[in-house]
Amino acid sequence: MSERSGSNGGGQTALRRSNGNGGGQEATAAVWAAITGLSIGEAWLRRDEPKAPEVVARYQDAVSQLDRGVPFAYAVGSVGFRTLDLKIDPRALIPRPETEGLVELVLARCASGLIADIGTGCGCIALALAVEGQFERVVAVEQSAAAAALARENVKRVAPRTPVEIREGDLLAPLVDTVERYRAIVCNPPYLTTQEFEELDRAVRDFEPRAALVSGADGLEATRTLFAGARLLLEPGGLLALEIDERRADAVRALGREHGWTVEIHADLFGCPRYALGTPCRRLSARRKS
Repeated sequence: MSERSGSNGGGQTALRRSNGNGGGQEATAAVWAAITGLSIGEAWLRRDEPKAPEVVARYQDAVSQLDRGVPFAYAVGSVGFRTLDLKIDPRALIPRPETEGLVELVLARCASGLIADIGTGCGCIALALAVEGQFERVVAVEQSAAAAALARENVKRVAPRTPVEIREGDLLAPLVDTVERYRAIVCNPPYLTTQEFEELDRAVRDFEPRAALVSGADGLEATRTLFAGARLLLEPGGLLALEIDERRADAVRALGREHGWTVEIHADLFGCPRYALGTPCRRLSARRKS
């Protein structure tokens, strides 16, 4: 399933098996588990124990939101991403399991030096890299001030040993005009057209931030900007790692080639072309230096 598809968000397996956003015993247990921090099994086994009024109020509010079609992660206010439990709300896109695979690919290629996460949203990629890698520092860029504030809250929540710096600005702009060079630049950019956005499931279209999903007439505006500007920000041998729309793998590869990149396309767990790993072509780099 594509990250931009009609998932209710957050990869809540028990919820997906329930009768709907708010119905079914499994969904009820999933909501209570998310609110209390218990496992779903523990929540079910302890369902008859006395409950604090404030926790019951949070649970009832979450169920009410689910009944209105609010995605599960937004309703309960948290989402799992790899090893992390993150705060999430409508300020940022809900992380999907597919994006965890992008982190996996980056860690397999590099785990040290300076790294940047572009369009960090709630901070999921930046924080996963900070916790699991051995990087000197992670710079996380976010255009939305509201989403950047949420990312800062999650930095405090996770408190990684590797410093995570949140910078506000559009795509690569906050990285320019510094002497810093990055071992890798990672991004899960918006990659839908307006028409594709309108065709999304209501749970995504009506609640998640449009700016994190739509990227120009062909869905490639942000990707094009990244290919055009990332080269000068990478150290020699650096990596540009992108999540992509499965329908545009060939277009992304061609776009990278136009801008002087060698691009590898990798599949996600569902076998869909989901990730583009780019390295600057040496021949073009040498020509630009001459």
